[in-house]
This record gives sequence, C-alpha cells and structure tokens, in this order.
Amino acid sequence: MADFSPHQQKIIKRYYDNIDAISLQKLAELVSDLYLTQGKKRLSVWKNIETALIKLEIPQGRIDVLKQKDDPALLAELVKELSR
Repeated sequence: MADFSPHQQKIIKRYYDNIDAISLQKLAELVSDLYLTQGKKRLSVWKNIETALIKLEIPQGRIDVLKQKDDPALLAELVKELSR
C-alpha cells in the first residue's frame, strides 16, 4: 500500500470494507440480466452468477441446484435472503 497516496488508500480500504454489499449488488444486477437473456448469452450470465455466488461464499451444492433449475425467481429469492 506504500505506492498509493493516503487518499487512494482510503478508497481501497472502503472498497474492501464494502465488498459484500458490492458483490450482492452485482448479483442482483445479474439476476435481472438472467430474466432477459436466452441461449448462449444465458450461459455466460450463469458463469458470472456462479462467480458472484462463490465470492459470497454460497455452498457449491446450492449453486449447482440453482444452475440446474435455471429459475431466475429462485435466484431472486436468494438475493432477498442475503439482503437481510
């Protein structure tokens, strides 16, 4: 961190302090994308969703079930659950 100015260090610290909220917001945006996509694009969105879920430390078994069911409503419920 010595290469960064004090201002930059504060920005970096705030980012990592809020990483969970940032990841949750990104997941919510991906749920919206999932509702709107089909075909190959949908597979790409699922890859991004899986990455976001892993960052949020969701168990792999639950991720697999969500991917298998491919239901955006279930994913939206998970986002709501994590927001509490």
